[in-house]
Amino acid sequence: QVQLVESGGGLVQPGGSLRLSCAASGNIFSISAMGWYRQAPGKLREWVAYISSAGATNYAASVKGRFTISRDNAKNTVYLQMNSLKREDTAVYYCHLAGVDLWGQGTQVTVSS
Repeated sequence: QVQLVESGGGLVQPGGSLRLSCAASGNIFSISAMGWYRQAPGKLREWVAYISSAGATNYAASVKGRFTISRDNAKNTVYLQMNSLKREDTAVYYCHLAGVDLWGQGTQVTVSS
């Protein structure tokens, strides 16, 4: 059974950086698109970034130019490099395996001084 485990969240000051990781078990990772989503308190979950199985990427307007999604198929892992973080980036971040519509458990990112 495929599972996703996120890591890398934490507390960071505005303007700082964090890198999230999402490790997948199972053998469908390399052929599946992956995504990162986030959910802030009191708000709906929103899409953040996407990477296809071939490495094509797309970003929400709110993070474009600041966040970078990447993947390492040899490690079954997708990353989200977050730079120039803002307070409004505070949320629980989830990775999503599109092939089987599977979600990770989420990792908290808090941007605060």
